Amino acid sequence: MAETKKTTITLDNVDYIFEDMTPQQQAMVNHISDLERKIGTSQFNLDQLNVGKNAFVNLLKEALTAPKEE
Repeated sequence: MAETKKTTITLDNVDYIFEDMTPQQQAMVNHISDLERKIGTSQFNLDQLNVGKNAFVNLLKEALTAPKEE
């Protein structure tokens, strides 16, 4: 007979079985997982924005210090 796989959730060093949680508790776990994904995506986007901003700051510095053409 095949065993059904249980999903373990660890919170404050205590293991819980997802399938044994109430529907409300499972919903909270799903919200936490979704928020972690969104935070990761937001951090990735923020990293890209900061690199882009820094590139434009460097371009501006170069433009401001370049010899003027006559």
